[in-house]
Amino acid sequence: MIKIYRKTATIKAEQFDGSDEMINKYHIEYDEAYTVPFRIEAIEGWIGVEGGDWIATGVHGEHWIIADVVFKQTYAELPVIPKEVADWIEKCKHDGTSVGDMLCSERRPEKMRDWMALTPGTYEFNQRKYKKHQELIARAWLDGFQMEEDK
Repeated sequence: MIKIYRKTATIKAEQFDGSDEMINKYHIEYDEAYTVPFRIEAIEGWIGVEGGDWIATGVHGEHWIIADVVFKQTYAELPVIPKEVADWIEKCKHDGTSVGDMLCSERRPEKMRDWMALTPGTYEFNQRKYKKHQELIARAWLDGFQMEEDK
C-alpha cells in the first residue's frame, strides 16, 4: 500500500548565479570541454551545475544539485518572524504548552498580540493580518523559522 510522506528536514540552499564569489565558495571548476562547463563536487561525485540550479548543503557540509523547477516544487522558505514571536514559540515548546494555547490571545505577550493583529500607526485590529500571522506562527511552530533581522 502506498503511503504519502513529507520531508521533515530543513536544508540550506543557494541559487547558483555563475559569479566568481559562488565559484570560489563552492570550489566549482570550469571546463569548456564539458557539456555543462561548471562542475561541483557533490554526493554523487563531480557533476554539472548550471545557472539557476540550486546548491543544497547538508548537515555534514555535503552538496547536491537541485534543478530550479524541482526546487520550487519541493521546498518552501521557512517563515520569517520577529524575535519576540520566536522567543514565545520557544518558551511554549519548552514549557510543554500546546500550539492552541500558544496562540491563545489571553496568554500571548503584548508585543506578539500587537504584531499579529494591529495595523501599525493606527493600532486598529486587522482581521486579514491576524489570520495571516496566525498561520505563519503555526507554520513556524511546525517547520521551524528564521528570525527577522534587527531594523
